[in-house]
Amino acid sequence: MPYDPHLADLMRQAVEDRAGITEKKMFGGFCWMLNGNMLCGVEVGRFMFRIGKELEPEALKKPGTSPMDITGRPMGGIIWVDADEAIDAGLDSWLDFASQFVGALKPK
Repeated sequence: MPYDPHLADLMRQAVEDRAGITEKKMFGGFCWMLNGNMLCGVEVGRFMFRIGKELEPEALKKPGTSPMDITGRPMGGIIWVDADEAIDAGLDSWLDFASQFVGALKPK
């Protein structure tokens, strides 16, 4: 998936002081892992967050969100967030939200 270098830099800044976060080149762009599990990523004009199926209904009520669907079939528990909306809400708040799910997963 193509990515926006500016959004990648914003995400790098947002995660730089968080424990257990690593960056990994994936899908032609970048994703960030929490304890080895995918947490978030960037594309052109939007961010991706892994929030789990239980938190998905709550997440999709927030402005600028949509289910992640690249193949015509939504990937449960992973959402897109429009870049402007995510930045306005604060990347830290989205990272905290996604970390509720990913942080509870067994480290890889």
